[in-house]
Amino acid sequence: MPARRDIRRSLTAAALDLFLAQGFDETTVDQIAEAAGVARRTFFRHFKVKEDAIFPDHDAMLREIVAHLETASPLVPPLTVVTEAALMVVGTYAADPETSVKRYEVTRRVPSLREHEIAATSRYQRAFAAFLNERDGAGEPRRLRHEVIAAAAVTTHNHVLRAWLRGGGTGDVRARLSEALSGILEGLEPWLDDRDRPRDSEDDDVLVVVTRRGTPLWKIAQEIEAARG
Repeated sequence: MPARRDIRRSLTAAALDLFLAQGFDETTVDQIAEAAGVARRTFFRHFKVKEDAIFPDHDAMLREIVAHLETASPLVPPLTVVTEAALMVVGTYAADPETSVKRYEVTRRVPSLREHEIAATSRYQRAFAAFLNERDGAGEPRRLRHEVIAAAAVTTHNHVLRAWLRGGGTGDVRARLSEALSGILEGLEPWLDDRDRPRDSEDDDVLVVVTRRGTPLWKIAQEIEAARG
């Protein structure tokens, strides 16, 4: 498995360097394979077309994200789970800033690759919305709220990531994204929960919280915190 990953990384590195040096359309699979030091058939064991060499990890990352969402504890608020998932995605870029910056430059130059990337990021948005529907109910108007929140999370991720890439991939992009998502999703949380912002009240000796049967544990915990003020 490590050897397979190494070959894929070599092919991706070779493809990015060639695309930047001589252009995407002008670069052939044979040239990529030669630059990576492997045979043409080896390229096609890893990728179907040369576009795939630019985004070698999207499918695997999406599977990880879906698994993270599906196995999340019911005690963890759903927006926290979505934030964790977004940080997992940006972490793959932060793990190799040099390659990430090159990929950004190539996709910026080639419209078809930008479309490929947009299609890939839309899959994350669908995964977030599906998770929220499953956790919080899929009836209207909740579905709309879930779609808006999923779109907000992906848009925030993309904005922070692209700003980081334009800056050369320096600095802690995970910290930047965490801060941005915290402000945006915390603002949407009361809307998701159908509750007003907690109002100041005097402390009481007894706290009673009434909730409907089947209410998720994370939401009960939030209701208690809200009632406590």
